[in-house]
Amino acid sequence: MVKAFVFGKFLPFHKGHEAMINFALTKCNFLTVLVCCSDKENIPDTTRQKWIEKTFEAEKNIEIRGYNYLEGELPNTSESSQEVSKVWSAKFKDFFPDYDLVITSEEYGSYVASFMNIKHIAFDIHKQLFPVSSTAVRNDLFINWNFLPDSVKPDFAIKVVVLGTESTGKTTLTERLAKHFNCSSIEEVARDLIANSNTFKFDDLHCVASEHAKRIDTAVLGQSPLTIIDTDIHITKSYANFIFDKTLEVESEIYNSNKADLYLYLNNDVEYVQDGTRLSETDRNLLDISHREILQQHNIDIVEITGDWEQRFEKAVMTIRRLIETNDRKH
Repeated sequence: MVKAFVFGKFLPFHKGHEAMINFALTKCNFLTVLVCCSDKENIPDTTRQKWIEKTFEAEKNIEIRGYNYLEGELPNTSESSQEVSKVWSAKFKDFFPDYDLVITSEEYGSYVASFMNIKHIAFDIHKQLFPVSSTAVRNDLFINWNFLPDSVKPDFAIKVVVLGTESTGKTTLTERLAKHFNCSSIEEVARDLIANSNTFKFDDLHCVASEHAKRIDTAVLGQSPLTIIDTDIHITKSYANFIFDKTLEVESEIYNSNKADLYLYLNNDVEYVQDGTRLSETDRNLLDISHREILQQHNIDIVEITGDWEQRFEKAVMTIRRLIETNDRKH
């Protein structure tokens, strides 16, 4: 029985890593993936393990292990150095005393194998199959987005929610922003499930909350890290309070799906338009108060969007660009 291991930071896990692990599985009977996580890094080993476990959930001959280490005790570098490889090889020997093989896509793999007295097989060292690295992903998420497996994308997705009471231009702004940024968007699910704001049942809101979360989960797997979302769970809860004087209880998974990086709130300082399905103008303005109260109760920070349609669009674009720039610096 041939036992092999691969190791890395997987910060983040990308399709080059996935291909290397698939390759390694063809070279052994059992494979261990060791996720090395330093005390200076902001994504825990459990999250990185989750990415790999989900990607290979159908594979039986694999295990994913996490190893947390202190940078003051072990060198934190991907440099191909014999000295560094010797230090790490001693640790690997403790972890894998009876393993036959190590597979890497780095030059230092041969050093590690030599110090451990096992075999090394290299995979795509020159990154010709997948011209990507974790550093490249962190430096430019938008360019390298499609190198991320679906298991990773939700943790790096940038979600922007457009909120507001009825007849404030949420749908139009959502569509315009998605076109401007060439990204995914999600329409307000209630428009599909509730034909008229004046005639629906409380249970309909549970259906809205569940379906909206499902659509968000699908959208963040799209072709861009940015997703623009028309309305969210807080607005659905507000309708429950406003129309039925009842609290809408939903699962934590729905809240997690709805959690966004930016909340744009459209002020009701625009002309009210009754399309035959909306609340009265008086109720529309009272609903605005309800929305704001619910958002405040859930400690949601909003960016107020006011002015005419063009001013709203320009402020929204500026705010989203600032968010993207901040996100780039964070990684």
